[in-house]
Amino acid sequence: MMDTSTLTRGSRAGRRKAAPTIEGAARAGLTARGVIYLLVGMLALQIAFGGSGKQADQGGALQEVAGKPFGAVVLWALGVGLTGMALWRLSEAVFGAAGPDGRKGKKRLASAARAVFYGFVAYSVLSFAAGSGGSGSSDGKSRDVTAEAMDLPAGQWLVGVAGVVILCAGVWMVVQAARRTYRKHLRLGGTSHRVRRTIDVTGVAGGVARGLVFAVAGGFAVRAAWDYEADKAKGMDDTLRSFTETPVGPWLLVFIAVGLMLFGVFSFAMARWRRV
Repeated sequence: MMDTSTLTRGSRAGRRKAAPTIEGAARAGLTARGVIYLLVGMLALQIAFGGSGKQADQGGALQEVAGKPFGAVVLWALGVGLTGMALWRLSEAVFGAAGPDGRKGKKRLASAARAVFYGFVAYSVLSFAAGSGGSGSSDGKSRDVTAEAMDLPAGQWLVGVAGVVILCAGVWMVVQAARRTYRKHLRLGGTSHRVRRTIDVTGVAGGVARGLVFAVAGGFAVRAAWDYEADKAKGMDDTLRSFTETPVGPWLLVFIAVGLMLFGVFSFAMARWRRV
């Protein structure tokens, strides 16, 4: 019977063999993520200042890209990049992530969940690039998925639990960004103070904004489950628009929109300096 140390050595050997491919996939995926968040933030900013004709979500971002010169090429590049992100996370689940605790079961499970998430996103983007309209309104998808889930046995509880998970994930993102835990994943030796300062500004502000969006979306899912009304679940577009209904008016959405754009820039920095 193979012991744990043999499995660990095999895992490390497998990771070393696949390292160049994994690194390229990771950096392509982080770059693609950055482009999408940058575009979503720009669309949200337009909504905050009265330009509400476009969706501030992944679908809206892809439509924005599609309307530009060489848009089709960029769409395929984004899809391939996000596929790389999914493969990178899958490799972490199989071989373990970089760092001293990267092979712990909790880390592997988190990487597996991210691989599934980015695999779904990549499929959606590639479907859109292929012309099948695979990345439509996030609001409509959220309502449809919520309605289908509620029709299942104990569906109301399933939606409620999913909402709590998303809400907690958002809070966790906020806390992690505020604590600057991303620093342990970066190789910043030899970089200037200005670069480090820029990474901190984009990492903290961007991570907090992203976390708030997730937390609020999770809260809407919990409310939909509580009231047993699928229409109360919201995708990213409706979630972002809800920030304009606060006492401070559109200014909270301005903050969130700028934060999402900063998270896009932070993703570019991660693509450059992330330890993979």
